[in-house]
Amino acid sequence: MAAASMIWGLSPLFYKPLEHVPPGEVMSHRVLWSLVILVSVLAVQGRFRLVFASLAGSLKTFGLAVVAALMIAVNWFFWIYAVLTERTTDASLGYFIFPLVAVLIGAALFREQFTPIQKAAVAIAAAGVLALTFGLGTAPWISIILAISFAAYAYFKKNTSQSPIASVAAEALIISPFALGWLIGVHFFGLADIGGQTGGYFGARMFETLMFALSGVVTTSSLFLMAYASQRILYTEVGLIQYLNPTLQFLAAILVFGEPFTVWHSMAFPAIWIALLLFSASTLGYDRLSRNPSINGNTRSTAAE
Repeated sequence: MAAASMIWGLSPLFYKPLEHVPPGEVMSHRVLWSLVILVSVLAVQGRFRLVFASLAGSLKTFGLAVVAALMIAVNWFFWIYAVLTERTTDASLGYFIFPLVAVLIGAALFREQFTPIQKAAVAIAAAGVLALTFGLGTAPWISIILAISFAAYAYFKKNTSQSPIASVAAEALIISPFALGWLIGVHFFGLADIGGQTGGYFGARMFETLMFALSGVVTTSSLFLMAYASQRILYTEVGLIQYLNPTLQFLAAILVFGEPFTVWHSMAFPAIWIALLLFSASTLGYDRLSRNPSINGNTRSTAAE
């Protein structure tokens, strides 16, 4: 799990040399090369049929897969856009506030109740984001999009019982026609990306061609590690270790890329870190009680005595 989080967290270092390439082109290659690797591995394992099982069965199953694919496509694109346009700090902020957004979604959709500590964590994080918005004169919209899209993706994935790798392959399969169509437009019709950038680097230059192919390796290796770990450690541990991802992204943005870190950032980030500390403490406490019901009973007994 730590290895998966480190790959995610350090992946800005991999994508940064492609900052001259339009984000849509990088995103499209990431999808297609990830699909090639995922399908190849499942085929070797004799589990390729699981890809179609993730899409078949019922209209609800297919609908969940389509919406999940849409959410992860949005997440991947804006993350790549953030890294390639010197906004990696915003990307890390998005993944820092993701757990708190997930709590809000749980409250809105599942009518889950906040604990007092969770309420305090959400309030502190919201104050940090508002301070950053006020100070910079604009909302950190990339951070918000990344947090909401990933939280929504997690919500829709929660409702599927399919193999993690097979379901991701199915999602990549859903996105792939759009990715392929985009690349055809880029290479043959001069289709421009955000900001009017034109590309068509695949096959034209060796460096970019190799990096496009390796983007699939970087993406899928972390997915395989995550899937393996998730089956063997507690969900709480998965959540806590995942904080390595935004932490490493943040360090890469500040120490390696030299992105600006204003006084408003220095107010917002500590507020969000405090919120995450409170949130994690609350989660660990709840997990401990759920696995050891006698703790709660013993505590009450001791207090009564």
